[in-house]
Amino acid sequence: MHFFFKKTSVIAGIEPLLAFKDVPSSERTNLFISKLSLCCVVFDFTDPSKNVHEKELKRATLLELLEFVSENPLKFTEPLIQASCKMCSINLFRVFPPNSHCSRARSPTENESNENEPAFEPAWAHLQIVYDFLLKFVTSSSLETKIAKKYINHSFISKIIDLFDSEDPRERDCLKAILHRIYGKFMIHRPFIRKCMSNVFYRFVFEMEKHNGIAELLEIFGSVVTGFALPLKEEHKIFFWRALLPLHRPKSLRVYFQQLAYCVTQFVEKEPMLASGVIMGLLRCWPITNSQKEAIFLGEVEEILEVISMSEFQKIMVPLFSRIKSCITSYHFQVAERALFLWNNDQIVNLISHNHQVILPVIIPALEINAQSHWNQAVLNLTLNVRKILTEMDDTLTSSCICNFREEQEKSNLVAEKRRQVWEHLENTASLQPFAENTAVFW
Repeated sequence: MHFFFKKTSVIAGIEPLLAFKDVPSSERTNLFISKLSLCCVVFDFTDPSKNVHEKELKRATLLELLEFVSENPLKFTEPLIQASCKMCSINLFRVFPPNSHCSRARSPTENESNENEPAFEPAWAHLQIVYDFLLKFVTSSSLETKIAKKYINHSFISKIIDLFDSEDPRERDCLKAILHRIYGKFMIHRPFIRKCMSNVFYRFVFEMEKHNGIAELLEIFGSVVTGFALPLKEEHKIFFWRALLPLHRPKSLRVYFQQLAYCVTQFVEKEPMLASGVIMGLLRCWPITNSQKEAIFLGEVEEILEVISMSEFQKIMVPLFSRIKSCITSYHFQVAERALFLWNNDQIVNLISHNHQVILPVIIPALEINAQSHWNQAVLNLTLNVRKILTEMDDTLTSSCICNFREEQEKSNLVAEKRRQVWEHLENTASLQPFAENTAVFW
């Protein structure tokens, strides 16, 4: 037998390589602890040729533990809980290499390449089984939280959340399931879990701008929000304003946008008075120089407008549609299309219809500009469709707005022509006037 197994062979008075079926029922708890202790040895997987036999034996032992927990109604006593948490901690908790956090030194092209090609954990053959074991352990009906909370404590949970920065999407997926179950089972730890998640978001937005698990953490939080009681606690509102909304700022928004938008929408549905503040927050950090993010913002605006109340909508409709007006005339066709697609939403059309006296004068000039000069045929077709909707909404006001726009356009053209003529006259005069010998010329 190899030194690894000699060193850890007999724990709790029983040989760990024995099968559970080969020992009496009274000894199975001791055998379980013995096998857990044997699995506390961690191997180096960066060199596949090292400890091949030992790695396979450990993997087989982990599978035995997982099978035993899955198929037997095991009563988790305190020694079992302690040994299980110790084994999981030793195998899972580790510090990621520094190159996981060097995005500021990378070019945008390198960053995009790294996002498309996730790094897979070399030790996954063992880690996957440990994660499966931990999930079975946490969800076991025989696990008493009064005892388990001593070991699944703040330190344990904090390290679980740190692991969300893993570059391996398989690991983050396992962590998502485990943290969600811990949140559901250990009510005493819920405020701490939310605080840890807030801290991750703060560091991501204001310090690092690099974290691999933001989407997964937001997905967990999205399900948490649905369980919030009404009215919302002040703690939850603070989290919303200080942790969630600032997540719209980073350039990597597209990676976690769907999960973030879901969380925001859930909050707005719970507390409708948040809607106008959310829209104004989006307008304040609107990505006017990033067309991809601009299209994403328009998508989130649509989701919020689907659940906004009329009174909240009226608070923000002028600044909002002033921004939408700019998006409609964008030369980036995807931004223009996304803005015009808002009129495909019946709820939004209804909001506009009830406030068309204010909104039409803002929007119609943008539609006329597109109709006259936009380069993209799809945008042009959408523009004409939207103009038709507004005409059906209020033909008189639409015609009036179009006339006003054309009058302003004529005035603007006259001013531009007059300015051109003045400059042409000055250029002609300058070309005919000879320079005096002592005239200083400044360049």
